[in-house]
Amino acid sequence: MSQTNPIILILDDEQMVRENLEAYFEDEGFEVRTASNGEDAMTIIATGEISLGVIDMRLPGMAGSEFIVQAHGKSPHTYFLIHTGSTNFKLPSELKDIGMTSDDVFIKPLADMGVLLDAVIDKVGAP
Repeated sequence: MSQTNPIILILDDEQMVRENLEAYFEDEGFEVRTASNGEDAMTIIATGEISLGVIDMRLPGMAGSEFIVQAHGKSPHTYFLIHTGSTNFKLPSELKDIGMTSDDVFIKPLADMGVLLDAVIDKVGAP
């Protein structure tokens, strides 16, 4: 991508989680877009401006894994990280097939947000 400042999409149905992640990444210098469901997030992905998505798995309507697969099809340059409260989450084969690994999975609540920040910077660079 040619943009100079990475833009992060936060997709989580819990308002407090969305707002906390948004504030954290904005404090770190990133631009942030948020959505509470996969359908709204797809509209944001369609803009082509998103560098990376931090995606919850349990969502109303479209599940997080379904969103990632569809979003990857529309925007293959976008990276995705999973931020889930499911402690027994296993990466589904359809996400492995698009290049995701267990290193892309973060279980919430995170004791140290720095590990998520490091993963974001590793994928898209610092703002």
